[in-house]
Amino acid sequence: MSVSQIIILLLIGYIVFTIDKKQKNFPVPVILLLIGIGLSFIPYFSNVDVTKEVLYDVFLPGLLFVSAYRFSPTALRKNAGIIASLSTLGLIVTTILLGGAIYWVSGWFVDLSFVGALVIAAILTPTDPVSVVSILKQSSNDSKVADVVDGESMINDGTSVVLYTVLVGIFIEDRSFSMISFLSEFLYTALGGAVLGLVIGWLFSKAVHITHHKDYQVMLSIIISYGVFHIAEHLGLSGVLATVAAGVMLSWEFKHTNKEDHYQEALDGFWGVVEPTILTLLFLLIGIVTTDHLDFQYWSLAVIVFVASLVVRFIVIFGTTQIFQGWRQQISWKTASLITWAGIRGTVSVVLVLSLQEKATKEMDILLSLSFAVVVLSLTIQSLGIYPLSRRLSTNKKEE
Repeated sequence: MSVSQIIILLLIGYIVFTIDKKQKNFPVPVILLLIGIGLSFIPYFSNVDVTKEVLYDVFLPGLLFVSAYRFSPTALRKNAGIIASLSTLGLIVTTILLGGAIYWVSGWFVDLSFVGALVIAAILTPTDPVSVVSILKQSSNDSKVADVVDGESMINDGTSVVLYTVLVGIFIEDRSFSMISFLSEFLYTALGGAVLGLVIGWLFSKAVHITHHKDYQVMLSIIISYGVFHIAEHLGLSGVLATVAAGVMLSWEFKHTNKEDHYQEALDGFWGVVEPTILTLLFLLIGIVTTDHLDFQYWSLAVIVFVASLVVRFIVIFGTTQIFQGWRQQISWKTASLITWAGIRGTVSVVLVLSLQEKATKEMDILLSLSFAVVVLSLTIQSLGIYPLSRRLSTNKKEE
C-alpha cells in the first residue's frame, strides 16, 4: 500500500468523523466499512494488499492497549467473575454449540467438515466493541452492560486466538485432538501471556515516574503496547492478552496514584488521535479486502449462521448468569439480550480469516467467504441496531 493511498484513506476517515454527527444511529465503523467496499471497485485501490501481519502486528496492539488502559479497574473487579466466565469457558461452549449448528445447517447447502465448522465458529467468537461501548453508555441507564461488553471483548480476543490456533492445527495439519494437549497449550499460551503482561505492565507503570517529561512518558506507553505484544508472540504466548494485561496494570496505577495526573492527560491526548487513525485505516481496509470474498452463492447460509451466532451467544450469556446466584439478580433476559447484540464481530475475526488465505482448497474458500459474509452482516446489522435496541430495552426497564 502506497503512502498516497494511506493519505487518501485518512482523509476519508477525517471527513466521516467530522460530518457524522449522529454516530449513535450511524456508527463510524459501519460507514467506513461500506465506503471501503465501494473503494474496492476503484482501480486505484484494487491493488491494495491487506495481510494478517499488518492488521495483527501493527493495528491490533494499539487498539487493545488504549482499550485496556482506559478500562476502569473498579468495573473490572466488580464484573471480574462474569467477564472471566464468558471469555474462557463461555467462549469454548459457544464455539462448540455454534460449530455444531453450522455443521448441521451447512449440510443443506455445502459439504463442510465438523472441524471446519468449528474453525468458522472460533473465528466468530471474538467480539469487537469499537464504538458500541460509547453508544451503550449514552443510551443505556445500566453501566454494567457497557462494562461487561468492553471487558469481555478485551479478554476473549486473546482466548479466541488461542482456541482458533489449536483448531486450525487440527483442520489443516490433520492432527488428532487430545484434551490434555489442548488444555496445556491453551493454559500456557493464555495464562502465560496474561502473567507476562502483568509483570511488564507493573514494571513500566513504575518506570513512568522516573521522568516527569510527559512526552517521554507517552513514548514509554508506545514501547509498552507494542513491546509486550511482540515479546509474548516471540515466546509463543498470547500477545493479545499480554497487551491487555499491561494496559490494565497501567490503568490500576492511574487509579492508585495521583503523582502524574498530567501523564494520563498526555496519554489520552496522544492515543485519542492514534485510535481514530487506526480505526479509519482498519475498517476501510476491511471493506476493500472483503469484497473479493462476498461474491459467493451461499448468502442464505451466511444469514442463518449469523442468526445462529446470536442465538447461541444469548443462550451462553443468559445460561451462565443463571448458574451463579449473584449474577442471576443482576442480569435479566433483557440485559443478556443487549450484551448478546453488542457482541459484534470485527477486527480479530478478520485477522483470523486472513490467516487462512494461504491455504487454497475448495473447503478453505468456503470458510473464507462464509466467515467474511457473517462478519459484514454482524458489523452492519448489529452496529446499526445497538442504539435503538438499548433505548428500547432501557425504556421498558423504566416502565417496569
